[in-house]
Amino acid sequence: MSDRKEEWLEELMRLADGDARKRTAKQARILEAAIDIFAAKGYAAASTSEIAQKAGVAEGTIFRHYKTKKELLLSIAGPIAVKLVAPFLMRDFAKLLELPYEKVDDFFRAVLKDRLQFARQNMKLIRILVHEIPFHPELLAQAKELFANIVLQRAQKVITHFQEKGQIIEAPPWIIIRTAISLFVGFVVSHLVLMPDEPFDEEQEIDRVIDLLMNGISPRP
Repeated sequence: MSDRKEEWLEELMRLADGDARKRTAKQARILEAAIDIFAAKGYAAASTSEIAQKAGVAEGTIFRHYKTKKELLLSIAGPIAVKLVAPFLMRDFAKLLELPYEKVDDFFRAVLKDRLQFARQNMKLIRILVHEIPFHPELLAQAKELFANIVLQRAQKVITHFQEKGQIIEAPPWIIIRTAISLFVGFVVSHLVLMPDEPFDEEQEIDRVIDLLMNGISPRP
């Protein structure tokens, strides 16, 4: 495994299992194989026998660590949604919220570029969340917790700052954040998940999204 993969896989195992002393090489292979297969085929079409074969372990070994296939999914997606994405991988994102941007569109552009890069580097994990959240209430609840406790609290301060500078309309910050997230998530998912093979000019498309966020869809006078 690459250093980057070893880093997030090690963190994922720590978050999923708590006691680092219980980790084994077989368990690492199970998690890696499950991520590959869940991302490629989806939870419903994946089988524990296929995961075991890819991991090079007996199927019974999986059930010694995870009682069911659902528990295996949650051990991956849960930490991704709540712990891994939030305090671990969002450390760099948190820095974005603290940088002294002079213009609000520069801030939004930096955030969109950062999240696009993050999604590209973690496509298998993102694909699992996108595909499985609608079908598993537990994951949706964890995603809501992530948004409420991590993203919203940090971003509200930024929005209020630019409102005080007169660069954003007077409106509840959460409405502005929700609008930005809807555009940004739609941009990332459409290009990387729904239409990954469609060519696009990244800088131009980002500029269009920011323009749409800042000016809406009405023609300018």
